[in-house]
Amino acid sequence: MTLDASPKQLINDFLEKQANLDTLRFITCGSVDDGKSTLIGRLLFEAGSILDDQLNTLKADSKRHGTQGGEIDFALLVDGLAAEQEQGITIDVAYRFFSTDQRKFIIADTPGHEQYTRNMATGASTVDTAVILVDARHGALEQTRRHSIICSSLGIKKVVLAINKIDLVEYNETVYQDIIGAFNEFAKALPFEEITPIPISALKGDNVVARSSKMAWYHGPTLLAHLETLDVHSAEKNHPMRFPVQWVNRPNLDFRGFSGTVETGTISKGQAVKILPSGEIATVKKITLFDQVLNDAGAGRAITIQLDREVDISRGDLIVAASEPCEVADQFEAKIFWIDNETGYAGREFTIKIGTSSVNARITKIKHAIDVNTSNNVPSEKLSLNDCAVITLKTDRPIPFEPFSAAPALGSFVIVNKITSQTAAAGMISFALRRSTNVHKQNLDVDKNARNQMSGHHSKVIWFTGLSGSGKSTIANALEIKLHQMGIRTYILDGDNIRHGLCNDLGFTNSDRVENIRRVAEVAKLMVDAGVVVLTAFISPFESERQMARDLFEKDAFFEVFVDTPLELAEARDPKGLYKKARAGVLQNFTGIDSPYEPPKNPDLAVFPQTCSVEEIVKEILDNLEIQ
Repeated sequence: MTLDASPKQLINDFLEKQANLDTLRFITCGSVDDGKSTLIGRLLFEAGSILDDQLNTLKADSKRHGTQGGEIDFALLVDGLAAEQEQGITIDVAYRFFSTDQRKFIIADTPGHEQYTRNMATGASTVDTAVILVDARHGALEQTRRHSIICSSLGIKKVVLAINKIDLVEYNETVYQDIIGAFNEFAKALPFEEITPIPISALKGDNVVARSSKMAWYHGPTLLAHLETLDVHSAEKNHPMRFPVQWVNRPNLDFRGFSGTVETGTISKGQAVKILPSGEIATVKKITLFDQVLNDAGAGRAITIQLDREVDISRGDLIVAASEPCEVADQFEAKIFWIDNETGYAGREFTIKIGTSSVNARITKIKHAIDVNTSNNVPSEKLSLNDCAVITLKTDRPIPFEPFSAAPALGSFVIVNKITSQTAAAGMISFALRRSTNVHKQNLDVDKNARNQMSGHHSKVIWFTGLSGSGKSTIANALEIKLHQMGIRTYILDGDNIRHGLCNDLGFTNSDRVENIRRVAEVAKLMVDAGVVVLTAFISPFESERQMARDLFEKDAFFEVFVDTPLELAEARDPKGLYKKARAGVLQNFTGIDSPYEPPKNPDLAVFPQTCSVEEIVKEILDNLEIQ
């Protein structure tokens, strides 16, 4: 760039230089009122990213809502929600952009309050590094430790320990060193590769952009200088090529390409690739970026590729370097962070979204939770809001993956509640379980259709659900008698009978109820496959488990009957005296009293024992069944 360059040339040169800068995504986190928003406001101000009209608005807002006696309150640049300004806290995740001559930055300012921890986890899931703030007056608090554990769990390897408000402790080096020592002791159990401590005052500007003259004892970098030079992308560039297929691009009969973003490594024209999970081999024929034709494309490039031959590929498949493929498995150990208000249990099914694929999966075991104060492992049978835990899970089909530690984009996933469609957890795969690769399904020559043909009728499960005392077992028994008289092969799986054998190790907690129904559904599936009409009589109180059971079967092989008996009638019957015990507090976790029952929203059939006889109900069921 020359001194006599025209304004247009100067602008073009600047834009070209900015376009070639890499981007660092970082999060600010820590406990409430540690100064996260103030720090971001200071960075934006010092970087010249605040326009004059924004600055005038900020000055006016500082007088109305600020906490600095009328002086500029930089936190208000980020605390945009009215509720945040009124309370003086951050609730949502606020994203801001700024750039310097060295790098572009995207900042996520996250909430400090415990009830908004899920927002912090969301922000941390997409960043390269974290700035963990600590108030120099208080040291690392519980929420600071919780955020640190979440950052490490989400694969953030390099963090900054920004010891803020150092001005309020008279720039004392001993305070600074004591906080570093305490935090490093806590972080021994966390897989951070690098912790860079920096003493700062976000309000005064000390060591944020310019070096402070008040801390001659500190010889490290300023916060901005450290962020400008931090190397976080080398692992993605050096890792073998991984290209998740996001879209099969077929605008006409003459073009079939596969679009997506190169997650790691470099993909090149002429390169041999493997498509996972199928294992097909092909060669890259062409790489395009809009109207450009490329010889290669590195990590972060959104491209479309064409292969040298027709291969069955769909969204969710992974194209990898043929010489360096990744694993394919259907059972994993993973670390998760639970962000749903609804409690999670082992045995419950969810949807897992990993990369560009979406699969059904079940949490098979909660191995342990992680104590946010000590990082120690603690026993746990359920997953509650803000819990960190190690689990095992099984997907309904094999999926290609990388351990999160090797390639975060290919080892991270979200768990979605199948009933509410809400995100329940963020997860990180640690490794595949051995049984995922050494246990295979045996193909049998005699299948369900052959067994049904021999029996002379279709096999299916008739799933009775309702409160205790609703009449499920009575109706199921009467229906089986009628089916038996018709020459139908049947078997009843009754709640009480099953608990004498298959499920005699289970109690009546919510987690035990989930596992009880899972086992019954799996047994029923085997019996339907054997050609039997199975009648199940279980309370099965949770909609998610009934849906899990339904999903195991073909559409016409599952028939749900809701025995819709009002609680007062079921309690009046009380054939086993259970309601009386529950009301007296002797019997805990009893459905309808101190444990919920979720009525089916769309059962195949609802019957009403309060208005119909057992014989009438049996006839109604038979009229709606298709067995012969």
